[in-house]
Amino acid sequence: MASFLRGRQAGMQNDLSASILPGTFVPDDRARYGINSQVSCIAYDPVQSLLAIGTNESKFGSGRISVFGQSRIQKLLVTSRSCSFADVQFCANRLVSLDTKNEVTVWDLDTGKKVTGFRAPGIVSCMVTDPMLDWCFLGVQSGEIFAYDLARERMSSFKIPNFWMEKDPKARAVALVSMQLHPRDIGKLLIAYTHGVVVYSFKQNVPNKFLEYQVPPGAPGGSSLIVESMRRPHVTHALWHPTGTFIMTAHDDASLVFWDSKEGRVIMARTLYDTNINQPVPNPGSSSPKHPYARIAWCCKQNPEDSGLLIAGGQKLDDAPNGLTFIDLGITPNYATSSWQILSDYLKGKRRTTLETPPGVGITNFFLIPRLSPHFGGAQDPIAIMALLSSGEILTMSFPSGYPISPTNQLHPSVSFVHPFATKFGVTILDRGRWLGMVENRNQGEPLLRGGAEAPRPRRRFEGRTVIQVAHADGTIRLWDVGHGDEIENPSQLQVDVARALDRYDDVNITAMTLAPTTGEFAVGTSNGEVIIYRWAGNQYFGKSPDQKIQSNPGGISDISSIRTEPSLKSGLQPSSLYEMMQGPISAIKASDAGFIAVGSENGFISIIDLRGPSIMFQASMADFVKQEKRSSFLRRSSTMPMSKEWPVVLEYGVMTLDEDRYSSICCFVGTNLGKVITFKILPSGGGYTATVAGVVHLNDKVVSICPIVADTGKPALATGHTVAGLREGRHVNGLLVVVTQTEARIFKPATAKGASKTFDNYLCDAAGVTEFELHGMALVGVFGDRITRAFSLPGLKELGSYPLPMMDGSRIDSSVVTEDGDVFCWTGPSELAILQVWGTGRELENTADRLINPELEVPPRPTISNVQWISGTQYVSPTDLDLLIGGPNRPPSKRMINATAAMERNAGVSSPGYSGSGGPEGWGEYLTRQLNERTEKLGLMNDSLDNVADTSQRWADDVGKYVSQQKRKMLFGAVTSKLS
Repeated sequence: MASFLRGRQAGMQNDLSASILPGTFVPDDRARYGINSQVSCIAYDPVQSLLAIGTNESKFGSGRISVFGQSRIQKLLVTSRSCSFADVQFCANRLVSLDTKNEVTVWDLDTGKKVTGFRAPGIVSCMVTDPMLDWCFLGVQSGEIFAYDLARERMSSFKIPNFWMEKDPKARAVALVSMQLHPRDIGKLLIAYTHGVVVYSFKQNVPNKFLEYQVPPGAPGGSSLIVESMRRPHVTHALWHPTGTFIMTAHDDASLVFWDSKEGRVIMARTLYDTNINQPVPNPGSSSPKHPYARIAWCCKQNPEDSGLLIAGGQKLDDAPNGLTFIDLGITPNYATSSWQILSDYLKGKRRTTLETPPGVGITNFFLIPRLSPHFGGAQDPIAIMALLSSGEILTMSFPSGYPISPTNQLHPSVSFVHPFATKFGVTILDRGRWLGMVENRNQGEPLLRGGAEAPRPRRRFEGRTVIQVAHADGTIRLWDVGHGDEIENPSQLQVDVARALDRYDDVNITAMTLAPTTGEFAVGTSNGEVIIYRWAGNQYFGKSPDQKIQSNPGGISDISSIRTEPSLKSGLQPSSLYEMMQGPISAIKASDAGFIAVGSENGFISIIDLRGPSIMFQASMADFVKQEKRSSFLRRSSTMPMSKEWPVVLEYGVMTLDEDRYSSICCFVGTNLGKVITFKILPSGGGYTATVAGVVHLNDKVVSICPIVADTGKPALATGHTVAGLREGRHVNGLLVVVTQTEARIFKPATAKGASKTFDNYLCDAAGVTEFELHGMALVGVFGDRITRAFSLPGLKELGSYPLPMMDGSRIDSSVVTEDGDVFCWTGPSELAILQVWGTGRELENTADRLINPELEVPPRPTISNVQWISGTQYVSPTDLDLLIGGPNRPPSKRMINATAAMERNAGVSSPGYSGSGGPEGWGEYLTRQLNERTEKLGLMNDSLDNVADTSQRWADDVGKYVSQQKRKMLFGAVTSKLS
């Protein structure tokens, strides 16, 4: 009965929710965009061209790993228990992760599932893998090193003890700091302890070199503290030169020490600023304390002899810790022919440059993106750097120039949520044809991610595309299609640079955004009261940087189409106009397909802009409507009470017939924070349009949403181009408004009717919208403060169902969005969005079916020792030799070998089954034994053949020698005979 009465009161004859049955309101958790928590580690695979990002555990959920490929390719790796990831590394089409609870996990990248995992025997300080090895080396704090067999999925009995403790048993608190395999000789491992560095030989199973840095009395060292005594700074990092010629150690006094790897001699010690700091001087003076080194990489070009050092940290404490330092060393001199002075001069570097990062933010780590090779510690020919900032954000820069690289169309949209942090988002259902044509043409470098293959998805299901607009802390906005779980026909991203449009790079805070559903016009509001209008166009100043200075025009509109464009953007969303409203932060903004933009500010002003000029066709203050209310009700006691500040919070356009009008018109609806709904009627006048106030309706509190609908069908009664064109023909639109505030929902005919309402007694509504359940009907869907979404019938406003949203961030519920397609967008944390489809079946979030690994791509061979090194006595150790040295002769076959053997047995069983000597079927062990015996026999036959060849060659040489001797004797006798005769 209540539903019937509400329908009568609202003026709606049809029950728009009659076909929506109980139990159909069961949301599907469809997708996640963004990074769920603080980024802790990053890895890049240059062979498969994939990027992996690990996060820390937080109140928003457990840490997880996201692996990204080209375009929208993504795979989530989630553990069964909460943890934070300390390191992730790609290793031969696998991903190996280490968490802070010292558990190592091996992941299958195609399925996104855990292959195996184990807990390390101690607190892990360092994990080392190599793309050509099946071993994972784990260095624990006690100084011991263990080896895990990735192929056999078992821990090896191989263990390296703490060699420094064996060398100096009196040393205290000797902990392992880092490890690195020799870039060319896989048989050597560089082990850094806090007290010194050891070069370990797998072949000999002994340490070859012990390197301990000592600063003699009188030498300044890195910190110039206690210069009159001997100092032994602790080691923090140790690296090989790309060719293994030198070893570099970094110490806690900010010194960088370069060693001759062959003789173990110090060539030079330096800081970022001074050289030869280990040599005594008459007056050492004072040296400023410096920041510790966060990360150091010894990079090289395609030619590994041409190298340089990329350093995070080491600056003076008086200087800002931001920025990376690159020391270009140049071509390595010939070691055999160079003096110690030449080598020392080389290590001073040709030049030192700083790669700038945002001021006030330090760098906690950085990760290189090599062009092709995974070798040389992932530092050969890098094209970019991904820096992890202390704020938790990611910054990508070109190498070695340090020019910032935008993640737009370079990285997955999820990565852009922390590149830098996303601050606000909006959602628009954009016309499909329009979106397919919105592909920007921008100058960009070579793509950073090229790997993976997207899984097939169902064809387009909706005419409109759900385009999200995400604003970031640096003043950029990115727009892209989130899809409906279907095939995304235009996966590219659009970018607008608000800071450049304002010619101001500080204090750029985006507070409101709007995108016209059909025309694609875009408008942005800022906290300083500016509005920038963007339109799709070409850039006549492409590749140029025009003068950006214009005169300030408070309260007016300025043309910025020719001076504020991005030089790198050839065609795309270009800045067109700048409206300097200057009435406080922009609180709401709405663009219409009819060519109007409404703007509201927190100082209580409303402006309507006609884009045909553009010109301001209407402007008013909320105080004007307060005065009207006071005059009409001056006897009320409430009119004498102090009035609260009022400003627009929701703006919407529609086309409908108002009250007793005999025609339909374009309407602009304004909802305020105090519950007013103001209706403006927009009519043609002369050569333009005018806006007049049609009426005001008072509701209880802050307006959350305004949805103009067609009374008969419930479809949106928006001011589209087609609908506005029909007004000239006298078409009528019988429309209603569905308005939701924090405490009630109301359906009424504007501009002044009261209509029907429903009060929310026990919860507050933070977001709402009229949604369509395809082939079933229409319903009102809201997101409430108790983290529950609810659906209500139209026009009865009867609750159809409710569903909890446990993933939602309760502190940001008011930023949620409900679209007319039934999608709910909500924050799950500081930088991640959840997308749910309310008319679903309750499906939980599923991993994608994208394939990440291309089996046809092979890891390039690992660099080996040179011929000169081999001739000089360096013994070459192959990966197979290392397998034997670490795994021993009794190493069981890997799963891959077992599967291959089983496949061979199946094939042999089809054609000619193999049998063992005892007559039974031949097992894999017997098969391997037989293969080994056959190979041994063949090698024996080859040896016999080679021995026969050697004997034959020796007999031939003996015969030749005898023949030559006979000829010499005959010649001698002949000469004597002739003389005698």
